[in-house]
Amino acid sequence: MACKNIITIARQFGSGGREIGEALSKELGIKCYDKELISIAAKESGIDPEVFNDVDEKAANSLLYSLSVGLYSFGPYGSGQLPVNDRLYLLQHKIIKKLASENPCIFVGRCADYILGDRKDVIKLFIYADLDYRVKRAINEKGIKESKAEQTVLKTDKSRANYYNFYSDRKWGLTENYDLCINRTKLSTQQTVEVIKGYLDAIN
Repeated sequence: MACKNIITIARQFGSGGREIGEALSKELGIKCYDKELISIAAKESGIDPEVFNDVDEKAANSLLYSLSVGLYSFGPYGSGQLPVNDRLYLLQHKIIKKLASENPCIFVGRCADYILGDRKDVIKLFIYADLDYRVKRAINEKGIKESKAEQTVLKTDKSRANYYNFYSDRKWGLTENYDLCINRTKLSTQQTVEVIKGYLDAIN
């Protein structure tokens, strides 16, 4: 099926949102951007991608303050006084806007639904799953020790929520912020993709 939409995927840790995005991109024939955004941001800024990896989807506490007291310079990458977290967010904001203006594509995480909120062609998805399911995936597919798996799942979700809540004026995971929320606990990746494709068929 030909896709005319920009699709954003917010996801709980361990729910398989990235895998779903990649599988959906193959089905629809459009690009999926996840960690690729870090590489693009690093290339544009000249900053080591490992530096960005360390702060990806983690909120700093200074952007609004910097704006309010005039520390932020509206140049290509800011004044250099911003923390790396904020600089990465601003870069990804610019990159997401640019990529979305060029072709239909999929963005995983990184406040993309908020950043593109003014576009009528954006479909905002939230992928979640039962905690037990996500803990098992963290152990079996991500190699996290069983003793630390649940803590890692919950901590990562909290970090993603803080990031989203800080950089947007919305609450991460709140159903009214998304077009379609899917509990994929009982669904395979392919079945979840079929649900999404069915939704796209229904609205287009």
